Amino acid sequence: MGFFDGLRPGRAADFDSGSAASNAIELTKRHSQVSLTKQDAATGHLRINLAWRMRTSDFGGNPRESLLRHPLKALRPPEVVGHSQSMVNVDLDLGCLYELADGTKGVVQPLGGLLGEINAPPFVKLSGDDRFGSASGETIYVNLDHRESIKRLLVFVYIYDQTPAFDRTHAIVTLYPSNGPRIEIGLDERHPQARSCAVVMIENVKGEMMVRREVRFVYGFQGELDRLYGWGLQWGRGYKTKAER
Repeated sequence: MGFFDGLRPGRAADFDSGSAASNAIELTKRHSQVSLTKQDAATGHLRINLAWRMRTSDFGGNPRESLLRHPLKALRPPEVVGHSQSMVNVDLDLGCLYELADGTKGVVQPLGGLLGEINAPPFVKLSGDDRFGSASGETIYVNLDHRESIKRLLVFVYIYDQTPAFDRTHAIVTLYPSNGPRIEIGLDERHPQARSCAVVMIENVKGEMMVRREVRFVYGFQGELDRLYGWGLQWGRGYKTKAER
């Protein structure tokens, strides 16, 4: 498959303060985790959204301003136009490896139509497959009313069957808890040959639901992430149907 470009960092201190201006918590290398339980947000549906756009500098435009500092810029039509497949030829997909408390393991992803269930195991559901980076992006829902059944969830992004181009797109994964500020993780690191990225781990630690930034790029696909995090699933090459494409 490939190889991983770094070692897993140690646990960082909790980061429970958000930005009053944007009502958001930005997870960074320095402030890498937050407790949903301490935010009183460990119930209801947790919405996880992936959105991306082309870097304007790639087309000779003005340098890109940070989407994390200006999140509404992602909704502007000129940026969305930059996602035409002929120009970018990138299809970012959102997925989630899950491990339940009873030992059940699996994956929720567009590839193979593995969309999950929200009110039954694995209590994780993907809303659909966005091929071109529209403003709405792709969304995964997690039913935290069943948090006692969830051991860990690894949310990841991968490029399906196209030229690797994480360095040409700006992607952001945003978590919207049922209460409190949203949580943002930007994929800004330049890894031009990477095909997959482990973005965030959601883990039940002695009854406390923790969200930890990962942002670990790999040069393989889901099987590489599986080996990196010790999921132990069996993987084979999958393809999207014409409808999914």
